[in-house]
Amino acid sequence: MALNTCEHRKIAILRCVTPQLKYIAFLALSLFTFNVYAFEKQLNLQEAIQWTLKQNPELKIFDFKQTALTGQEQTASLNPAYELEVEAENFAGSGEFNAFDSAELTVALSSVIEMGDKRSARIGLVSKSRALLTAEKEVSALNLMAQVTEKYVEVLAAQQRVILAENALSLAQETLEIVSQRNRAGATPEAEVKRSKAVIAQANLTLQSEQKRLEYLKLSLSAYWGETSVSFSRVTGDLFQFGNDSDFSSLFAKLEKNPAIQVYASEQRLKEAELQLAKTESTANIKWSVGVRRSQEANDTALVAGFSLPLFAEKRNSGAIASALAERDQVAIEKEATKLRFRNHLLRAYSNRKQAILTANSLKQSVIPMLEDALEDTQEAYQKGRYGYLDYVSARQELLNARRTLIDAASAALIYGAEIEKLTNEALSL
Repeated sequence: MALNTCEHRKIAILRCVTPQLKYIAFLALSLFTFNVYAFEKQLNLQEAIQWTLKQNPELKIFDFKQTALTGQEQTASLNPAYELEVEAENFAGSGEFNAFDSAELTVALSSVIEMGDKRSARIGLVSKSRALLTAEKEVSALNLMAQVTEKYVEVLAAQQRVILAENALSLAQETLEIVSQRNRAGATPEAEVKRSKAVIAQANLTLQSEQKRLEYLKLSLSAYWGETSVSFSRVTGDLFQFGNDSDFSSLFAKLEKNPAIQVYASEQRLKEAELQLAKTESTANIKWSVGVRRSQEANDTALVAGFSLPLFAEKRNSGAIASALAERDQVAIEKEATKLRFRNHLLRAYSNRKQAILTANSLKQSVIPMLEDALEDTQEAYQKGRYGYLDYVSARQELLNARRTLIDAASAALIYGAEIEKLTNEALSL
């Protein structure tokens, strides 16, 4: 939009100046247009990822979860609370108990002696929960990085599709010019001129559609770091640079580095802590109390003390221990199942990436150059009357289709590469 405004200003000013000043005005306005482009904001992938990791709300949630765990740790560190007990007996009854003359008042202090190192087990459980939360944050960050990379590639491909649509429009306009020349020479009917104009109208629609799609994808990319408008003009990068893959066995060996696998290791340690806490419950706590009892009738005071100990605590707690054991063992099985699922995903991404790279390289190195030569030969032959209009249009369309397929294959290769990087938690070698 800035370019269109500059062009309009250039035309308006050139109409107002004398012929002697037109050249100077043109140079000045051309420099102004160049400066507009020079200050256009370009975005690279590293910046997109950094902004996302810094500003995406999905990651900020973990800060609050860490704060919550800090509160839980404070609570887990507390010793058992003291209780003040006040008990009154033998008052407000009948007969000799109708007043407070025979009343007995007891004031006692009580608490619990924790047995089995329960406090340490509680603190350990919170500590393992904190480690698991850190691992989960790494998984979320890795997933976000993969999503941003995929969206970035889509924007990069959309930019290429806009360029392709512009090329298609230029080819359509060139075709109309050639067809019009032949029509004026009486070698081509008027119908072919009209068909060429229709192709230009369709090419314009395609260009507008690709431009709208590009704007949508740019806005969708900006949403990852919380922006509601696009602050950059274009993304940078080479859509047709794929890097080098390791062999599948090496990539599979790197699956262990995936934070999603490491989460299971942290979860196993958490389940061990839960099991340890459950085992401490098999050792019953001792409840104690000590106080003073006052007898109004005897006008005497005496100390009172006592303790209580639940019986058969180990037997009553056996179900909780069995449940904790099962949950711990379940995590190990889930880890193996996830590794198997990841292996299948890795194999699919690896194979599809290989095929996409093969397709892109074949199109770029052999198919498209041959189609470009064929279009040039067909255009020359059409101008000389040896080929018909359909031959010329077909050659042009075949070239455009091959270029579009190249963009699709290249973007697919990069997206599959991003999936491999997410699964292995390591960048592909360049």
